[in-house]
Amino acid sequence: MKRFINSLSFLGGTETVTGSRYLIEVDQQRYLVDCGLFQGYKNLRERNREDFPVPADTIDFILLTHAHLDHSGYVPAMIRQGFKGRILTTPGTAELLSILWPDSAHLLEEDAERANRKGFTKHSPAKPLYDISDVERALDKIKTIPFGKPVELAPNVSAEFQHAGHILGAAQLHLKVNQTSIHFSGDLGRASDAVMNPPESFPGSDILVVESTYGDRTHPQLNPEYELAEALKPVLQRGGTVVIPAFAVGRTQALMLHLWRLIDQGRIPRVPIYVNSPMALNATQMYHRHKEEHKVGIEEFESMYSLASMVQTVEDSKALNDNKQAKIIISASGMITGGRVLHHIKAFGPDPKNAIVITGYQAGGTRGSQLVEGLRTLRIFGKDVPIEAEVIHLQSMSAHADGAEITNWMRSATKTPKMTYVTHGEPAASDRLRFQIADQLHWKARAPFMNEVIDLDNPA
Repeated sequence: MKRFINSLSFLGGTETVTGSRYLIEVDQQRYLVDCGLFQGYKNLRERNREDFPVPADTIDFILLTHAHLDHSGYVPAMIRQGFKGRILTTPGTAELLSILWPDSAHLLEEDAERANRKGFTKHSPAKPLYDISDVERALDKIKTIPFGKPVELAPNVSAEFQHAGHILGAAQLHLKVNQTSIHFSGDLGRASDAVMNPPESFPGSDILVVESTYGDRTHPQLNPEYELAEALKPVLQRGGTVVIPAFAVGRTQALMLHLWRLIDQGRIPRVPIYVNSPMALNATQMYHRHKEEHKVGIEEFESMYSLASMVQTVEDSKALNDNKQAKIIISASGMITGGRVLHHIKAFGPDPKNAIVITGYQAGGTRGSQLVEGLRTLRIFGKDVPIEAEVIHLQSMSAHADGAEITNWMRSATKTPKMTYVTHGEPAASDRLRFQIADQLHWKARAPFMNEVIDLDNPA
């Protein structure tokens, strides 16, 4: 790769929604903005095993916009490779990482153990990308920075986190590097989100790096509670089980809020609700401690969780699969890539009386995306599981801004960027947002390619 004295390298988050990694090199220092896992298709996941483009021990700071693993999940691997610098993020993100990273390590270790036991590994023995010891060392390196407080990282380099509204702790990142300002949108939430406050307005910058997860669509003007009620009511009335794969952070909290309101209003049958994700319960307690970031009062949190049974043990999780009464199970992972939800899909997926409700973005190549695309056989634990259950894909519960919301967020800028780089989206989504930015705002915009390096002094 050609390098510049002051440069920005796109090491991930290009032509895909996963693996966000942006490297800034300035004055002999290196700053990595986000350090995410590649997820979804196998060819993307294999990138996690490739050597990082620069030695880990030459990176001075890792700055994380939020806790989701496609933005943070590679950090413990960097620790294993020798990273010795400091990790900077918001207080809410730091708390979430204390549960997300250990869970990720556990799943990686479990996958490696299963691969060795079953013999379906190309490597002998299979080793996890990182383990709990790497996680513990990573957590020790975190320093929190409050929202709205600029922090000097080096002479002529400062960083400030601003609210992004996506999940607890989610931030935009505003960097000043010498005379150049660089703004990273992170993942932008929505003004209409049921839980989170809206993102702060874009202040303007010389360079903008913006997400485009839903850059090619407009979210339907649907009330999420109405859509959820319409999906759940017929399934519950026929005595079926509803399995909802959901992210433990953000999505589970929103679902519980909507379900409580629907049951309180008598709009869906009062059936047992199980939250089979100990991590989701821990995350909810963290939302309690950061009430300035969201719209939900303490009383509402307490009311919505009084409805649900929290499934803690593996034995209790297994017992749910033998329970044939009408019920709702909310369980991670949100894209059906791993975790306890796999066992529930295997147990309830073959019965047409039941339903699987998909509520969020599904990265290409995941089991969730396969269901949305119409595939009715899923590979789970090495076996093909027929899916006869009704598959329902809700459209109204996205935690990502759509194309129109992103361009509207940009309009507040008091300074027009010299260049806008459209990232964190599938090619069609990124290109559509690029067109909208050029057509509506008349800004220069393009989607960078993997490993592209740009000159901060002359962005093009």
